[in-house]
Amino acid sequence: MLRKFRIVAAAMCFALITLLFLDFTGTLHAWFGWLAKIQFLPAVLALNVGVVIFLVAVTLIMGRIYCSVICPLGVMQDIFSHYAGKRKKNRFSYSAPKSWLRYTVLILFIATMVAGFGAIALLVAPYSAFGRIAHNLFAPLWAWGNNLLAWIAERVDSYAFYSTEVWIKSGATFAVAAVTFIVIAVLAWKHGRTWCNTICPVGSVLGLFSKFSLFRPVIDTEKCRDCGLCGKQCKASCINTKAHEIDYSRCVACMDCIDTCKDGAISYAYRYGKKTAKSAPSQENADQGRRAFMVSAAIATGTLAAQAQDMKVDGGLAEIERAKKPQRQTPLVPAGALSLKNFSDHCTACQLCVSVCPNQVLRPSTSLMTLMQPEMSYERGYCRPECTKCSDVCPAGAIRPVSVEEKSSIQIGHAVVNLDNCVVNVDEVSCGNCARHCPAGAISMVRKDPDDPRSLRIPVVNEERCIGCGACENLCPARPFTAIHVEGHEVHKTI
Repeated sequence: MLRKFRIVAAAMCFALITLLFLDFTGTLHAWFGWLAKIQFLPAVLALNVGVVIFLVAVTLIMGRIYCSVICPLGVMQDIFSHYAGKRKKNRFSYSAPKSWLRYTVLILFIATMVAGFGAIALLVAPYSAFGRIAHNLFAPLWAWGNNLLAWIAERVDSYAFYSTEVWIKSGATFAVAAVTFIVIAVLAWKHGRTWCNTICPVGSVLGLFSKFSLFRPVIDTEKCRDCGLCGKQCKASCINTKAHEIDYSRCVACMDCIDTCKDGAISYAYRYGKKTAKSAPSQENADQGRRAFMVSAAIATGTLAAQAQDMKVDGGLAEIERAKKPQRQTPLVPAGALSLKNFSDHCTACQLCVSVCPNQVLRPSTSLMTLMQPEMSYERGYCRPECTKCSDVCPAGAIRPVSVEEKSSIQIGHAVVNLDNCVVNVDEVSCGNCARHCPAGAISMVRKDPDDPRSLRIPVVNEERCIGCGACENLCPARPFTAIHVEGHEVHKTI
């Protein structure tokens, strides 16, 4: 029964967290966004003390159920391991803990994070790794499926589905996600939870607490017939059947061993009770505590709504050729990030904000120091002042929550004009597109020749009013490089 509750809760959490990365409209985040915020590493980086204490407390009480229920990467490994088990039964065996490797990786992870090399450390962070896999591998498949349904619906005069654009935002991030997915899939297929118990820093940390958990799987030596079946089914390879011992630092509380044992020799029991199956009160309390937690995690699923948005100008009258990305001296990060340093220190590169951005402004960075962490660029859209979705969904505190009113007054950068590219000078035609669409009123059109009332007008930027939204850059008709672009600020200002 415990195993069934665990599987149901894990399936629900996995499906909902995955949908958070597929739902670019942000609809599901209003209901289930908290699932991203209770992930261990984002909670630590966001200094969400309540969540961290809760996860540690749950681990101290019931063992590493975080790894088997809440962590999407852990659940994904269980999926691979499950289907591998259909081809080959009893494929696991006890292996001695590789503590030196686990804690070496953990120490290096902490050291690189403290030293400011988070881009390297986050390669092995479980939630971040899954987020990149979901965004770069699952999301395109989801979008292609939606487009197929839209194509079919169009043929029958139905507009229930809308076609959306599918594009790879970063080749480097896609490659990292693909390699990570393959490595984890192969390890899970052949060796179960090897990644969790040798590489994953979160698993190593929670394993330290899990050693002292109050409830745990216990072997009743009086009932055990030494068949070894529990050890052959343990994907964590932590059951020493010869010594009748379980390595609780590696046990992920999947409950497979309990269902596997045909003699009832393994039970989920209070650690200070007798190690026998006759301790009925303790087992009952454990079942009830486990069930209460699982039920709280099993949330009803929502309906995913998708809506495509084409890149248009002037009310959608004409589609424009996309411009090339300018070489910015200072990167752009969203309002709420406070500064480039704060953003870099807290961002887990999970790509959740990239997934939910409706204007296709956010994309993974290709810079070595901030590799895979999001940055802003305006070739496909601009950052609308009324949109705060990235700040609403960020689980790690890299983008602090901001209101619409606050965002409209946060200066993340300022526009810079290059008159050599302006169509007013190049083609000698009147434009003013940048000034017409500036939501902050920071761009004015002035005469090229103040003394000639018939001369064409060129843009002038008031840097004190500009908020760096990129509307001017996005809608500038100059190609291949726009005549106006936004330079980021290392520290954001309120104007």
